[in-house]
Amino acid sequence: MTENVDTAGSAEEQPKRKRWGLIAIVLIAIAFVAILAFGMKRSAIDRPDGVAPNFEMQFFNGYEWEDLQAAQLSDFKGRPVVLNFWASWCVECKIEADLLEQTWQDYRDDGVVFLGVAYVDVEPKSLAYLEEYNITYPNAPDLRSSVSSKYDITGVPETFFIDKEGNVVHIQLGPVSETMLTGIIDQMLAERAVEG
Repeated sequence: MTENVDTAGSAEEQPKRKRWGLIAIVLIAIAFVAILAFGMKRSAIDRPDGVAPNFEMQFFNGYEWEDLQAAQLSDFKGRPVVLNFWASWCVECKIEADLLEQTWQDYRDDGVVFLGVAYVDVEPKSLAYLEEYNITYPNAPDLRSSVSSKYDITGVPETFFIDKEGNVVHIQLGPVSETMLTGIIDQMLAERAVEG
């Protein structure tokens, strides 16, 4: 008889345990979403807005800009700039590599500047990556992470769109899409034409 009472008691406790287990899972999921939302909000707050931080680039061998081996972002004032942070070890960077090169080829005669910054990468692997994807726009290593720290990047790929006045007008976390890339460039060029 005692066994029947114990069995009945545990049978009644099982639904309660399942409910508490379900409640615990829901609470953990809510906490996880809250942490992600806080992190994204923090990223948005900490990001540079307004004037893009100036920096100097020492281009990789063979990646120069108008016969210069080095340049500063301020050298490109008056021209729209697409600043892309990437790494040879980054899988998502490979997704956008061909698109960035093709868009550079399509817009270079319109005065648009593309700059690549290799983040936390070793030079031989960076150069192999650039060769594999036939990337011809200027690229440079991020020595001591000096450029990425100024832009407070959260990872790679990350792309900053900088208008002719030197202001950050859009930050893309993750790979760019063709529609977004060309849309923002066209918008920056249109503003340039209207004001110029």
